[in-house]
Amino acid sequence: MSLRKGEDVMGIFHKGKKDDKPNPVSLITMFNKRSVISEQCRTIRSNIRFSMVDKDLKSLVITSAGFNEGKSTVANNLAVVFADAGLKTLLVDADLRKPTADLTWALSRDEGLSNLLVDKTSNYENYVSKTKVEGLFVLTSGHVPPNPSELLGTERMQEILQTLTQNFDLVIFDTPPLTAVTDAQILASRTDGTILVVRERQRDKREIMLSKQLLDMAQANILGVVFNGTKASRDDYYYYGSKS
Repeated sequence: MSLRKGEDVMGIFHKGKKDDKPNPVSLITMFNKRSVISEQCRTIRSNIRFSMVDKDLKSLVITSAGFNEGKSTVANNLAVVFADAGLKTLLVDADLRKPTADLTWALSRDEGLSNLLVDKTSNYENYVSKTKVEGLFVLTSGHVPPNPSELLGTERMQEILQTLTQNFDLVIFDTPPLTAVTDAQILASRTDGTILVVRERQRDKREIMLSKQLLDMAQANILGVVFNGTKASRDDYYYYGSKS
């Protein structure tokens, strides 16, 4: 997501290089609700709701074709605007390889999703943290495990998903890129909808089509694509397009 000049406010961070350690993501919807970016996120929220008019949307996967496309930024900001709309929202950092939620929300990563997956006797409430945004909660990744894909594909993960969707109006999963690992495919096959984030001029058409094919193989419900950094007349902003 590109920022307009003059919007370098608290919570806006610079993007790191591919090999850098993860950085906190931009929370423009939290700190500048009148910005063009915030308005576009609210538009995406509305379009997601319209795309699920015949079915309740309880769980949503946010993923991308590759790295540095802004999928974590989209996931975090969508979580904020859904909470602002009155939904009890849980953001789950399911990127167990390069997590960012702990840095973005200044939370501990000592205990999170990976710990909840391993400890079958634990309750999700022990790992979920409330944020400063009313109605928004975060489940960090926990310790980085050696086998993320295997953990996300277990029956325990399915049990956790069912429990979370029973206790929250919407659960948003921030997942790794599709072409890198299978984590996003696994979760996309188990959730109500999936959003693919594509940064303009970042990926070629073949990578994007491969990502769609991977989601189709997982029988994911692709709600649409967020084109990140698309330039309109005067401002850079998110653009949401349907899968058709």
